[in-house]
Amino acid sequence: MKVTVIGGGPGGLYFALLAKKAWPRWDITVYERNRPDDTFGFGVVFSDQTLDTFKAYDLVTYERIRRRFAYWGDVDIVYKGKVLRSGGNGFCGCSRVALLNILQDRGRELGVRMRFQREVSGLEEFPDSDLIVVADGINSRIRETHKEHFRPSVDLRPNKFTWLGSTRPLDAFKYFFRETPEGVLLAHCYQYEADRSTWVIEMDEQTWRNFGFDRLSEADMLPVLERVFAEELDGHPLIANRSLWRNFPNITNETWVKDNAVLVGDAKATAHFSIGSGTKLAMEDAIALYEAFRKEQDVRKALKIYDTARREEVEKTQHAANVSLAWFEHMKRYWGMEPQQFAFGVMSRSKQITWENLELRDEAFVHEVHRWYAKKIHEQGFAIDLDNPPVPMFTPFRLRDMVVENRVVVSPMDQYSALDGVPGEWHLVHLGSRAIGGAGLVYVEMTCPSPEARISPGDTGLWNETQRDAFKRIVQFCKSHSKAKMCMQLGHSGRKGSTQLGWQRMDYPLDGGNWPVLSASPIPYYEGISQVPRAMTRADMDKVVSDFERSARYADEAGFDMLEIHMAHGYLLASFISPLTNKRNDAYGGSIENRMRFPLEVFKTCRKAWPERKPMSVRISATDWAPGGLPGEDLIALTRMLKQAGCDLVDCSTGQTVPWQKPVYGRMYQAPYADWVRNEVGIATMTVGAVTTPDQVNTLLAAGKADLVALARPHLANPYFTLQASAWYQHMPQFWPPQYLTARDQAFRNAARERAELKDLRIKARPASHEVKEPGVKKAA
Repeated sequence: MKVTVIGGGPGGLYFALLAKKAWPRWDITVYERNRPDDTFGFGVVFSDQTLDTFKAYDLVTYERIRRRFAYWGDVDIVYKGKVLRSGGNGFCGCSRVALLNILQDRGRELGVRMRFQREVSGLEEFPDSDLIVVADGINSRIRETHKEHFRPSVDLRPNKFTWLGSTRPLDAFKYFFRETPEGVLLAHCYQYEADRSTWVIEMDEQTWRNFGFDRLSEADMLPVLERVFAEELDGHPLIANRSLWRNFPNITNETWVKDNAVLVGDAKATAHFSIGSGTKLAMEDAIALYEAFRKEQDVRKALKIYDTARREEVEKTQHAANVSLAWFEHMKRYWGMEPQQFAFGVMSRSKQITWENLELRDEAFVHEVHRWYAKKIHEQGFAIDLDNPPVPMFTPFRLRDMVVENRVVVSPMDQYSALDGVPGEWHLVHLGSRAIGGAGLVYVEMTCPSPEARISPGDTGLWNETQRDAFKRIVQFCKSHSKAKMCMQLGHSGRKGSTQLGWQRMDYPLDGGNWPVLSASPIPYYEGISQVPRAMTRADMDKVVSDFERSARYADEAGFDMLEIHMAHGYLLASFISPLTNKRNDAYGGSIENRMRFPLEVFKTCRKAWPERKPMSVRISATDWAPGGLPGEDLIALTRMLKQAGCDLVDCSTGQTVPWQKPVYGRMYQAPYADWVRNEVGIATMTVGAVTTPDQVNTLLAAGKADLVALARPHLANPYFTLQASAWYQHMPQFWPPQYLTARDQAFRNAARERAELKDLRIKARPASHEVKEPGVKKAA
């Protein structure tokens, strides 16, 4: 087979040598536009896990690589004069040119031909090649020439960064955060060989302009940065190497394959440098492509395997990278945090690293964060054992006069099981079991203030005393047998009303007996299928406000501790908020102030009817996941309005506004919105969505992303989620019903043993250190 590799970077070279080693008869040539020793940038970083992979695929290059690397296990977060160190991470770095030379030498040994200083302008130059590997980098000429086929998307991120070097030796990966009159900036730093370190300087565009970097040359830029980081550089200079200021391009392609040509590395997809090197991703691409050919020698079939099998892993990496880069884009948002929480946020920013991950790596680091968190709760007047503090999820939280004993919330989940709006035995068992299960706060499903406000005939209601009394029975049971606080969520379905039960055709109209529906504008949910709603008149608004007020009073009489108004998921109040569903040209449409006018009227009326000592919250869709939906500035504006109106907590959900939404799912995928609102607006938030473990709950709380964490489906499968977590963390103060105390004792004994066994397994499963400890081999300083 004749193989052409366009681009002599690590990805192209690694595939070439792996393929040549496996199939010596293949004719492989690498074409590179630069000279063998040319390189731009300074060092590259690999983890122990990545080195494990390299070891498995080519022992020769692995041994050569690890002997050229500077190795470290610690990450230092340097913030406001304090250094917090997180150990046990296992990283190493080497110069990019050294890595290229190792791969070039190995390729030559195996018989790979290399043509340097050879520019390739197009695929047509290689008509007789069976396979063309396109590894020509982030600005790929081949990809751009055939962009109608590959269909690339390039998202230029807002932060500015530049890649520099220094002679300053470093003993750890360093995040140097600096606040200056011009703004906040950061240096990502690591050593890659003796007396050489990489310094990636990052800041937002306004800070960049305030420094005048948009006008300064490379030579003039260096002394400015050397003054800013004088303490960190400790007398050492910064070194430039085509160190241009750039915006990171987040690149994706709809397909990676064109006939017999395939994209690898940055030509294919990019991932932000804050979660690892692009070099790592490119070499993993090479491995995936090599594996595809091991399975299938037919070129087109092999490339199809690669484009399918590799894509999922790449998309996961890009998602984690996007979450990570967003944290750095909003550094100023976290600048008021104390060092312990700030550092924990840095380490857990991508959501891949959690409380227990970090605890396994460096128990002392998590212990410091743990003690700090407990001390903050103690300072709020709560009796916290500072010698044996609870993990964050088992700390109390106060909203007005309501105190929950832990931060776990049973999310509101429609059961579609009411008769004429009256909750029955199902609701008693459903809500009662989850209250007994230990959650600090239990939400009732969205309950409707009138018959026509229901989503379906099976919805609960609160428009009469019969419904009030049925709820009162449930609340009394929960409070008699648990310490859970109870929250009533009130909502009007709007244009999504008069539809089938959730396990039938959700959001589709009833087969018969439909009632008229309302919305901000006469736009049906499903065009041609759903009812066309009537655009609300002022008379309609007056009735709805009155209905909500009546229901709020009934909720208080039923004994609920908290009241939430549902302004999310495309229901009536949400239909006013989203520009996708509000096309009004009166005082209730247009600007976010106008679009919030009616939802705020409902909220303020309920706030007056609801006792002052009891808290109120609002559920919002923080994004519509659709073009033309709620913009970020409107999210911040509306949550500020809610705060000013007396809202105590924002329940941050997303989407479900329009059926063509395209959510970006993933673990804890809605947490960034709770984080954004909490730390920009200064209001308590609750996050919900793909939170499945106590470990994730602790991570979100410790990082300051939310104050409460709601779980829906995990509670459906396991009503005793919180009780089991109390056993896992040996939190004895958690309330267990006396009927269950013998089970508690057994659960605590079993959990202690199981946790110790799991910890041992995790330690054994960790990648081995690849640090070279032979005499004369230099380590990082």
